[in-house]
Amino acid sequence: MKKEQVVNCQFSVWYPIFKQHTIKSLILPLPQNVIDYLLDDGTLVVSGSDHNAQQTYTNNSDSDDEEDIQAPEFPEFTSKVLEAINALGGRVFPKLNWSAPRDANWIALNSSLQCDSLTDIFLLFKSSDFITHDLTKPFLLCSDQDSPDPLVNYELVLRKWSELIPGGEFRCFVKENKLIAISQRDYTQHYQHVLKQEEQILHAIQAFFSQHIQYNFLDEDFVLDVYRDSQGRVWLIDVNPFGEVTDSLLFSWEELATGGELAQQQEGPAFRCTTSEVTVQPSPCLSYRIPRDFVDLSTGEDAYKLIDFLKLKSQQEEEEENPPQ
Repeated sequence: MKKEQVVNCQFSVWYPIFKQHTIKSLILPLPQNVIDYLLDDGTLVVSGSDHNAQQTYTNNSDSDDEEDIQAPEFPEFTSKVLEAINALGGRVFPKLNWSAPRDANWIALNSSLQCDSLTDIFLLFKSSDFITHDLTKPFLLCSDQDSPDPLVNYELVLRKWSELIPGGEFRCFVKENKLIAISQRDYTQHYQHVLKQEEQILHAIQAFFSQHIQYNFLDEDFVLDVYRDSQGRVWLIDVNPFGEVTDSLLFSWEELATGGELAQQQEGPAFRCTTSEVTVQPSPCLSYRIPRDFVDLSTGEDAYKLIDFLKLKSQQEEEEENPPQ
């Protein structure tokens, strides 16, 4: 995977090429002060989720006293974002040049990446390691590390919110402009219809690829995320680099990189899905979620943990009031 291939997979590069075959989206340049804010080592605390939500910002410094300050404001950028959200129907799916904050949906009030304000977007972005990777080291796993990093103009991508059924999402691996493998996107669940409709799914994706994608992208090695709707129509969702920075899902990058073995196994692309509840695998995003003890305390689901926490807090207060002589 070369740095140029990563650059070519930026949303603003591929979207104009395949605009007719994907979800309506708007792209806004990301101001430097917003980038600095997203990378600042602090915790965004949001009260409310409407357009006038009050934001406070906790500065994580070495000082013993944590100082709550008003979060910085970006009136011009905020206005552009709200205008774009309204133009897309009032609800959007946000991402940067490459990644969406899928690892941070646990922190949203609706446990979803659906946003209707800049406050929602900031909350997700500042909580996402995927977004931080985009902003700090997008070329980390490239083979040509000796070459200078290309200049990246960061952009906020707002996509019209669409209710996509996870069982309709598939990841397609393309090598030398040939579709070599297709994997169920959400391999953490068993979808009976996927196994039953394997032949129809394969036919639909292959036809979509050959008619609209093949030889039209800037590289010959890349990865597609597609969605097959209830009518059998296929839509392009995303384009990713062909390399370890992209999750290989039910394949390994070793077998995808060689490609030949997969091609020899059958005439068309190899297709893999979760075939039963037994083969279901845990979501890779689980490691990014909030600790379970935190959840139990906040919801009151574990009374004993809450009692222990209150006892500890009471003990600390007593020690502060009556320090040892």
